[in-house]
Amino acid sequence: MTRVSIFLLPMLLAAAAVRADDPDDRPRAQGQLSEDELGQALQAIHLKPTKTDKRYDFAFKTSINGEEWKFSMSAVLSRNEESIWIMAWLDQIPRTAAEVPRTALLRLLAANDRLGNGKFFAYIPTNKRFVLQRVVPNKNMTVRRLRNVLQDLAISVADEYPIWSTAGWNPKKNRIADQSSGRPVPRNPSDPTRSNRIRASESASKFSNRSVN
Repeated sequence: MTRVSIFLLPMLLAAAAVRADDPDDRPRAQGQLSEDELGQALQAIHLKPTKTDKRYDFAFKTSINGEEWKFSMSAVLSRNEESIWIMAWLDQIPRTAAEVPRTALLRLLAANDRLGNGKFFAYIPTNKRFVLQRVVPNKNMTVRRLRNVLQDLAISVADEYPIWSTAGWNPKKNRIADQSSGRPVPRNPSDPTRSNRIRASESASKFSNRSVN
């Protein structure tokens, strides 16, 4: 081996290692979506995604148990593009610690253990909102499968409403507020009417700039 070959070999190996870390140079799995293809798939579901940096923000409307729900969601590829993160934006955290019962947070943690299937509650500090997230492998992905993922996440948000809705965290305070405003007081604040559920979901219309690694 010549001196030139000995000198060039480490440089070639280093260049190969850099290319291996570049997602554009990795072999793509079957049905793996690129960033642009993710946006195209969302459009194929008849959504209107807005791209912010690498994240797509969109409204997802669906019917669950005969009730109309509207969700503010986001979708983004992981840095290595091997998974897709879907986020449903929920309530904003109360302003004071006194309005956040410890049992409420414990119920969220317990739900994380129960939900499974890549779904979990999280807190986004940049806009002080809760989210319910689902992480799915970015392979064998079709428009139909992506829509099923969104629908599954939407159903979980609806099912877990009594847990994540901050309106039910302090029933006594809510009853006082409702009485002072002249509005009828619900018998069970954690089981609101359909219109209240829609408003709670629509209130999560502000998206954060958080990137998913």
